[in-house]
Amino acid sequence: MTKFGDFAPLCHDTPSYPWCNLFYRQIQHHQSSVFTSVSSNPATAPVGINPTCGIPFVGSNGSLANIANIVACALSIFVVGALIFLTSRRRAAVGRVEFRIFLVLYWLTLPLQLLTTGSVLQQGSTALTVLTAIHAGFVAATFWALLGNAIVSTQVVEDGTLSSLIPFSFFTLAFFIAVTYISLDTAFSFTSVFGPSDPADSLNNIALFILTNIWPAAAAVIYFALMLYIILGILNELKPVWFYILAAGLFVLSQLDFFLLNKVICKGANQKIDGSFVATILETASVVVLYFGWKGITEEQWDDQEYAYYYGR
Repeated sequence: MTKFGDFAPLCHDTPSYPWCNLFYRQIQHHQSSVFTSVSSNPATAPVGINPTCGIPFVGSNGSLANIANIVACALSIFVVGALIFLTSRRRAAVGRVEFRIFLVLYWLTLPLQLLTTGSVLQQGSTALTVLTAIHAGFVAATFWALLGNAIVSTQVVEDGTLSSLIPFSFFTLAFFIAVTYISLDTAFSFTSVFGPSDPADSLNNIALFILTNIWPAAAAVIYFALMLYIILGILNELKPVWFYILAAGLFVLSQLDFFLLNKVICKGANQKIDGSFVATILETASVVVLYFGWKGITEEQWDDQEYAYYYGR
């Protein structure tokens, strides 16, 4: 029976689910016998634990790795890089620094996603395990940064000042360190707190499950609720709302694709590609739309004289 915090169903039924890399190393470390043939050989094993469908390690059986998602991640890196540049140019926009931090964090997750889900690093290797732990840390920090941007938009504290940036940066760093440590402990079993799973085949880790599955979803929901309140209730605007509704829709579609259609695409493509590339494209599209929504509710850049006067320069 599946319990709360079990990763076994996700690692079995969801191709290219990155956090399974942590449990693969955990199982190896404790010499567990829960592997079946598809996962037992690291030289060919796809991402996952006994997956129903997965893309084999690059080079094995003629595999080109998860080439579709690799391309999607690479293109997304350039797109988000352009958004970071455009955000930096809007010097007087409200929440510019905080929104740029969010974009930088999301940008950092993309090359990590490429490596942790691309079937380009051998399952169970130290490099893949550590990169997966760092990836998990950045994902958790990214969703805090997303939620933090909504809090900053309420103007509870003045954006871009120490009163905003210190707590914003503190929680960003705290999420990154905490989730990275929990992920590493899950994989390498430094302590008995976060591993090994009992029973081994459940792949159970409640803390990791909350921080990599429930926390991102909760942060996204609260963010969109706060932004709709700010736009409709405080700014009394309607047009920017459609950007946020579209961004929310794209994000939901990305998750539906990853968790529901991913395996279908994998089987239909005979394990050459899976649905992760569609999820990556939709997530990046959601971030692009968020940029335009943020741009629509913030001031345009002031002229140099006004900008200098405002900051006392």
